[in-house]
Amino acid sequence: MINKVVTDARAAIHDIADGHTLMLGGFGLCGIPENCISALVEKGVKELTCISNNAGVDDFGIGLMLQQRQVKKMISSYVGENAEFERQLLSGELEVELIPQGTLATRCMAAGYGMPAIFTPAGVGTEVAEGKEVRNFNGKDYLMEYAFDADFALVKAWKGDTAGNLIFRSTSRNFNPVMAMAGKVTIAEVEVLVEAGALDPDQIHTPGVFVHRIFQGSDYEKRIEQRTVRSKAQ
Repeated sequence: MINKVVTDARAAIHDIADGHTLMLGGFGLCGIPENCISALVEKGVKELTCISNNAGVDDFGIGLMLQQRQVKKMISSYVGENAEFERQLLSGELEVELIPQGTLATRCMAAGYGMPAIFTPAGVGTEVAEGKEVRNFNGKDYLMEYAFDADFALVKAWKGDTAGNLIFRSTSRNFNPVMAMAGKVTIAEVEVLVEAGALDPDQIHTPGVFVHRIFQGSDYEKRIEQRTVRSKAQ
């Protein structure tokens, strides 16, 4: 059995270079590859295209790469909590493609399945459809959307084994599993790393066949994007 373990995030992202296209898992600030992002900031790679559901916040997640002007293009479905993102967008420094969240997930899935494109009714008749092929099936129009073509997928799981099998927790399952399937090279960072065979096969969300490198991360902040609290009932 192939041991896919690397020592740390620096080793995992060693061949990510200027101009590469990256998928970054997570939903909001949940389940994002914090260690890999920190290593990319330290390495200083530039001109990146980043595919992610959201763009982090100003001082966390992809927001850290935006601060360092490392991102050339952002492909996302939600970017509402990042002032630096807004500044770069309005100034023309950052190219942005906003797409419906379901389309984002399905284009990831299509890449993992080896499908070149998908057809979806989402966005028909809106700005999303500009410049895209529309086909009619059974009297209804659908947009043709291409599968993503990402050089690397960076995902974060709760637990993984040395063969690359992954288990995600809760909301982190929203985009990490489909992105793990879709990258030409998939890098997984995990909170807990165990030997192959230690995981219950019925609990595995991503089989190790999709994962090329894995390492045990550290110092996870696990931020909450919007914390809402109320006083205890009297």
